[in-house]
Amino acid sequence: MNNNHRILNANEILKIIPHRYPFLMVDRVEIIDDLKSAKGIKCVSANELFFHGHFPERPIMPGVLILESMAQTSATLMVCSPEYSGRFAYFAGINKARFRKQVIPGDVLEIYINVERIRGKIAKVSGLASVRDNKVCDAELIFAVD
Repeated sequence: MNNNHRILNANEILKIIPHRYPFLMVDRVEIIDDLKSAKGIKCVSANELFFHGHFPERPIMPGVLILESMAQTSATLMVCSPEYSGRFAYFAGINKARFRKQVIPGDVLEIYINVERIRGKIAKVSGLASVRDNKVCDAELIFAVD
């Protein structure tokens, strides 16, 4: 394990990214290597506000919120690095998003992020979200760091 490895809990994440309830979509982020890779965890509760409308009879986590979980994990990874400490990582684009399975109450969403490249203030990452080793979503995300 390298010396950049660390685990951030929800309180530490709140100090790094600006998202707040009900829009904080990641509960824990494990930084595996600065500006290289991270793993996020989102514990999906039946009490999530979005389940009241999506869908009351058959609650499913909206795909856009799975992508937001991936984006928040990525942003945490970016601004935790010494190079971007104290800055904001803005979601700037998405490519090749695919949804493979549904995420329902009680699931633990695991988010895997790998930085593909950084050029100046722009970063491209690949993301994969899974539940119990079943892929639920994958995408390429683009960020602008300010």
